[in-house]
Amino acid sequence: MWNDTELTTLLEQVRTGVTEPSEALIRLKESARAIPTKFLDEAAIDLDRANRCGYSEVIYSEGKSTETVVEIFGTLLENGQDAFATRVNDEQAAALLREFPEAIHHSQGRTIRLNQQTEPRVTKVVVIAAGTTDLPVAWEAVETLHWMRLPTDLITDVGVAGPQRLPSQLDRFQDADAIVVVAGMEGALPSVVGGYVSCPIVAVPTSVGYGANFDGLAALLSMMNSCASNVTVVNIDSGFKGGYVAGMIAGRMADLREQS
Repeated sequence: MWNDTELTTLLEQVRTGVTEPSEALIRLKESARAIPTKFLDEAAIDLDRANRCGYSEVIYSEGKSTETVVEIFGTLLENGQDAFATRVNDEQAAALLREFPEAIHHSQGRTIRLNQQTEPRVTKVVVIAAGTTDLPVAWEAVETLHWMRLPTDLITDVGVAGPQRLPSQLDRFQDADAIVVVAGMEGALPSVVGGYVSCPIVAVPTSVGYGANFDGLAALLSMMNSCASNVTVVNIDSGFKGGYVAGMIAGRMADLREQS
């Protein structure tokens, strides 16, 4: 696949007459048929995803053998990709750290990441957790954002049961480009945060709560019915998806700042 620079060069060559349109068309068709994929015994690794989507393929480790997770992680690094594994169990984490001792493991978030690019982007994302029981999901979001090279602040234990706690943290999140709000129980916190800020909020319901919480379904429905217009919602306990979506939003803001 073509990256932006290669495609711009080809189009410029067509515009100036260096390359015939018919030749450019052939080259583009050949490229489309040759999307790089690395086939392993148990997986097929998409090595072009960073070009197409901005970030490389992420390893969802649950259900995969330890050997497969290690092999995918290594394949990404060998091909110049930043590697990130989510839902990593203890055995997988130990094997990855033996093979890649410079990798960063977050046991509570159940993630391991290794960035080949480390320069942070010019933006700010904030992850807000309603309670300390929501922290595993919140940390998954934070580690996702760190893998995306986005400066991230984590605010914890500011749920609606103590309404005075959130305003006291306002200076830490009011200027964010995107916010992830993680909450279980009745899932009210994203709406409250939404009333304080002008940026997009990605709400992540968690399965934290008693019986009528229905393993997070009550929080999910509450967030989907939020009266705050800047709130959108991802799946239950999906800290990775919440972090990734907020990161894509903040990344676009970083692009604009870097171009100006």
